[in-house]
Amino acid sequence: MVQAYRAETENAEPGPERPGARLRALCHRLGSDRGIWRRGIVLALCAVLLTLVLVLHAQIPNSVGNAGSLIETFLPWFGLLVPVLLLLGLLRRSATAVVSLVLPAVVWLNVFGGLLLTGKSHPGGDLTVATHNVNAGNPDPAGTAQQVAGSGADIVALQELPAGKVGAYEDALADRYPHHSVQGTVGLWSKYPLGRSRPVDIKMGWTRAMQATVTTPEGPVSVFVAHLPSVRVKLDAGFTAGQRDRSADALGEAIADAPNSRVVLLGDLNGTMNDRSLNAVTAQMRSTQGAAGDGFGFSWPASFPMARIDQIMVRGVEPVSSWTLPATDSDHLPIAARIQL
Repeated sequence: MVQAYRAETENAEPGPERPGARLRALCHRLGSDRGIWRRGIVLALCAVLLTLVLVLHAQIPNSVGNAGSLIETFLPWFGLLVPVLLLLGLLRRSATAVVSLVLPAVVWLNVFGGLLLTGKSHPGGDLTVATHNVNAGNPDPAGTAQQVAGSGADIVALQELPAGKVGAYEDALADRYPHHSVQGTVGLWSKYPLGRSRPVDIKMGWTRAMQATVTTPEGPVSVFVAHLPSVRVKLDAGFTAGQRDRSADALGEAIADAPNSRVVLLGDLNGTMNDRSLNAVTAQMRSTQGAAGDGFGFSWPASFPMARIDQIMVRGVEPVSSWTLPATDSDHLPIAARIQL
């Protein structure tokens, strides 16, 4: 009889598991694992290094290949390293690695969390502006111009206008914008009268920036259109941004001397608001995306946007909303903003 009872006990199916039993068992195993705090030291050091980059990025020197500016251009993407390190820490079963990730996660949220908040965009505003690097090789200038105009913008700025295609853009925008000015490879189209338009010297040897006074129903506004030099990442030279940086300094001087207190800058700056090399411009103006946009508003490259190098910046006016427009045949996305004068 005893043997029969034992056989029945051994062959019996287990009863329903009590709530929390697995969790307690897991905690017991982890608690008995004396190496849980000793493993993953390298991962923890990586988390600390990531934290230092996020906190001290402005101190990373540009003396070697403009490394500081390169890191600042893609700084938001460093946040993706947090879940990667978390996964590695869990696989390593390292409490040290997992806990250390609190540091970079908190810092990243402190720096960029505000951009993720929704509800910064509001209705209203007096003036809608849009800007677009149309790409010199754009196969459909008329279609691209009409797409941007379809945003309902009162003012449209275009960059990278090849001389042979300016007429196509002018014809496509003539009905909606009776006032326009093209200076070199940049142009400005407006529903409101334009005062004196002039090129702005940004130390390139040819015209890639301009300034005009737009006479809106609420008064004059100085509008700048700019296309700063392109940057490249090369193995032998690093982040080649020297010419762009010099042009940014010249543009900043021109903006500082604007004839009106209300200023709007539209253009492709080939740099982000985090890049300290654009400080001559960014220190005296506000980004409409940072103030009134929802999300990062990345604009380049259009196929997979990774950075907001196209900017709408203002001084003396209040941003109300900011957004990206649908893709055109350009390698940049157009962007738009609504401002209160």
